[in-house]
Amino acid sequence: MSSQSLVCLDVGTKRIGVAVADSSIRIAIALDTIEVDGTEIEAIANIVVSEGAKTIVVGYPRNQQGESTAQSSYVDAFAKKLEDLAESIVFQDESLTSVIAEQRLIAMKKPYTKGDIDAQAAVIILEDFMERR
Repeated sequence: MSSQSLVCLDVGTKRIGVAVADSSIRIAIALDTIEVDGTEIEAIANIVVSEGAKTIVVGYPRNQQGESTAQSSYVDAFAKKLEDLAESIVFQDESLTSVIAEQRLIAMKKPYTKGDIDAQAAVIILEDFMERR
């Protein structure tokens, strides 16, 4: 994969965790948490432009058996709204990322919010994506 900026989203019904990375250095950084309030697509568009991202990685939820869920349908519909924002939208399994994210935050021994968990989950999703490429 040639070097490119990546934006990753951990999409929820209340918040969207956002992480970014340059694929050449393969280090994902938590960027922000966006509230789902009707302005989220515009906020994501602004991030994609400011980062110069051509790819948006979207965390894709599945159950323990690897099957799609009701949340998967929500993410599918949300991803369709992103199609004009980047050259490609790709899905990455997000299984257990919120649990791992919270464990990372606990290990830092600092206070954290649900939004911090979402942003850290986006980091984990993006790290997984880059590892598999």
